Amino acid sequence: MAGRDLRALFSSNDQRMGVEEAFTNRQGQWQIAAAALTEHLRHIADPGFDVEDLEAPRRNVLVFHGVGGIGKSTLSRKLEAALAGSGQRPAQWDEPAWPQARILPIRIDLARAAGTDFERVVLTIRLALAELGRPLPAFDLALRRYWEHQHPGEPLEEYLRRGGLASRAGKALPQQMQSALADVAQALLLPGTVGSVVGEVTGSLVRALRERRQSVRALAGCARLADLLQAEPGVDALSYYPHLLAWELARLPAGKRVVPVVLLDTFEDIGDRTHRDLERLLQRVVWLMPNVFFVITGRSRLQWAQEGLQGQLDWTGPSAWPGLAAHDIPLPRPAAAGTGRGRQVLIGDFSPEDCEGYLARRLTREGRPLIGAPVRAVIADRSHGLPLYLDLSVMRFLEIRRTGRTPQPADFDHDFPALIARTLTDLTPDERHVLRSVALLDSFDLNLATRAAGMTHEAPAMRLIERPFVRENPFGLWPFHLHGLIRSTIRTADDHSDDRWSPRDWHQAAQRASAALGEQWNNATGPDRMLLTGCLRQGLAVARDFRLDLDWLADAAWAYVSDSVWEPLAPTPRPEQAGTLETAADALVELLSTLARRQHEHRERTADRLTAVTTAGLLPADLHEMGIYYLAKAQRDLGRTGASRRGMQRVADGGGRLAPAARRGLAHLARLDGDFPTALATAQTLGWPGRHHRVMGDVWWAQGDMNQAATAYEAARHDAEQHGVAGERATSQAQLAFVLAFTDPRRADTELESAQQLLDGLDLRATTLTTQIAALVRDAGTTPDVEDRARALQTEAAAAGIVSAQTMTHLAECFHHAVRNDHDKAAAAVSRLRDLTRDHYTYYADIAQFMTDVPLDQDSGARWLDGQARTRERWRSLVTSRRGRQAG
Repeated sequence: MAGRDLRALFSSNDQRMGVEEAFTNRQGQWQIAAAALTEHLRHIADPGFDVEDLEAPRRNVLVFHGVGGIGKSTLSRKLEAALAGSGQRPAQWDEPAWPQARILPIRIDLARAAGTDFERVVLTIRLALAELGRPLPAFDLALRRYWEHQHPGEPLEEYLRRGGLASRAGKALPQQMQSALADVAQALLLPGTVGSVVGEVTGSLVRALRERRQSVRALAGCARLADLLQAEPGVDALSYYPHLLAWELARLPAGKRVVPVVLLDTFEDIGDRTHRDLERLLQRVVWLMPNVFFVITGRSRLQWAQEGLQGQLDWTGPSAWPGLAAHDIPLPRPAAAGTGRGRQVLIGDFSPEDCEGYLARRLTREGRPLIGAPVRAVIADRSHGLPLYLDLSVMRFLEIRRTGRTPQPADFDHDFPALIARTLTDLTPDERHVLRSVALLDSFDLNLATRAAGMTHEAPAMRLIERPFVRENPFGLWPFHLHGLIRSTIRTADDHSDDRWSPRDWHQAAQRASAALGEQWNNATGPDRMLLTGCLRQGLAVARDFRLDLDWLADAAWAYVSDSVWEPLAPTPRPEQAGTLETAADALVELLSTLARRQHEHRERTADRLTAVTTAGLLPADLHEMGIYYLAKAQRDLGRTGASRRGMQRVADGGGRLAPAARRGLAHLARLDGDFPTALATAQTLGWPGRHHRVMGDVWWAQGDMNQAATAYEAARHDAEQHGVAGERATSQAQLAFVLAFTDPRRADTELESAQQLLDGLDLRATTLTTQIAALVRDAGTTPDVEDRARALQTEAAAAGIVSAQTMTHLAECFHHAVRNDHDKAAAAVSRLRDLTRDHYTYYADIAQFMTDVPLDQDSGARWLDGQARTRERWRSLVTSRRGRQAG
């Protein structure tokens, strides 16, 4: 049900505007609460249940916890209304299926603003039971004795009136307490004048109970009543009186029987986790009333099932509170609540649909949403599902309307400092410090949080991760992360708290976070690709956002490129930094993200981005050469051999880390020009750093010598395995499958399968295309779909801007037509290949005509290793061998 939102109502002069306090679903939580209460009812109805059993585990509590503003108090109020009667239950909530029982909801707000203390909690529960219309003598006598001792001369009725608890029950309770006192006095045959003096009555009653007099047999069944009446009547004794209340409830006649459901809201406001005085008293109430069901809502999980709290609380550990020891249960899982397990439930964010529905219903005019769909979409997206953000956005909407302007979607790209205040309100100073520190990180563990905060002890971080705005992914590299909206708000909103950070504080925290990430990477016991990329991704973001020196990031960048794996690295761009390169960190982010993205972008885009990086001149010399080298590679892929050769030569002459790779690039460029003797001679000088075996394989297959090429690629793969370079191993394996596809399709099939396994988890677009081209060659002359597959591959290679893959695909198609002896299609394919290779790879058309055994219409001028005639013979024999294999 929705009530009037008075704050919104008084924010506008528009009398036609409907302002309803929208309530959104929460059906999953209702199902869990209903299932848990159903199990509780069955448990207390069991003949073996004993309300005075103080040793049995307790399963009479359900906890809903979540970040501030997630809707816990609203849920608590809705549960109270739903339990009070079916007419108050939200329409989307199912009707409960529990046994016939009278449910009595008792909601108590523990918020500091409500001024609730423990005495008020106990009185509130007893006041709710006053509607039974009868005294509860064991409890009432103890409470009357306590009251006269703690509040001498102050009538209970007057106290209730001043405290806002006065009602029909507020008048009935003193009368019921007096009636209980009088009834006991009469049973003890005390004079009428004594019947109003609680001390005299309780003293006589204790003696009668000790002597087991028949006159007090009705109260004698409460084994601990005498001890409680003799105890000093202070707050500590008051915390044990609920045992008497539970005993009285258990002996009510069938017609009067009731099952209270106590809803304790805003549990985080009962105190901090260092001083648990009020929490200890409230826990006693829960433990001593096993026939009462408690629903607790607050920001944090209850810690009662932790053994480490022994001594701070009376009952601790998983054996005492089995339901509280289990992990948070996912929603919806009502059956889980019905087992007594999983009684800690994290209240999740609204779904996008719920956000939309909330905003559409919150403000209306003539039954239609006042907030337009485009604005609702922006608010919902930015809210991360947090209801408080939706509520604050509604108020901002009204504020903008008051200025006479129609709110636009851009008006809601906005942070609310109120979110910071709600998040920080119950954190200790140390926890606040850790929270701000980890807001710099996408994810973290205890060590990383502690180091980023500059602390020497983990206790504040340990407390922080228990908070509901810290989410956990046990399978992540770092298991913890902040709620997305909370993190972005802490990072970007104006912070008006007393302990807010200055820009210098944030910069120092960024330095600590970066150093901590670098330590984790440097201290790894062995190569750990996941840790490397995780540290780089987070470290680059922090360094970019706070203009830090590169430090360890430079070495990490080299480690990243060495494996040729290319996982995505780019952190989320900051709007104010989009497209700008101002620092070395900006340039390194752009460089590494470009190298990763080139697997998914046209090489033209890659070349443009790398040109911007190298032109900026912000990187140190070695990383600047990295940019030049990969720019030269992109230019080679695009067929810009002149520019590529200049870049490769510059890097090779520099003698840096990429000099061997640049010399390999020069060998490739010589091969592209058809200067095979130079390419082979250069390859023989490269060694492993220059991947000499793979370069020689590339030279040999162009000669049609597939056996020698296969031997070279196998050696290249072996070298890569020995050095642990996953990308190089996959590339060499793909090339091996490609050359074997010409000579041995059956073995090529096996090698292709191996190549695909090695590519699993890698992001190597050109190598993936090579495996697909190899499959074309393997199937050449045998299947009718080769031409269609070739056209699809040509389109894909063109979209990527990888000219070598385009030419290889055309060559595979020519091989297919040559095997099938289809002269017309072969001639057309050769013509297309000639057009494609007019400026580069010109010798590919020569090879195509070698395969079809026709004279060269144009001589590329390629310098074949052992002459054109021998090369023609080898390529032609590959075609005739395939025909013979098919005929056989």
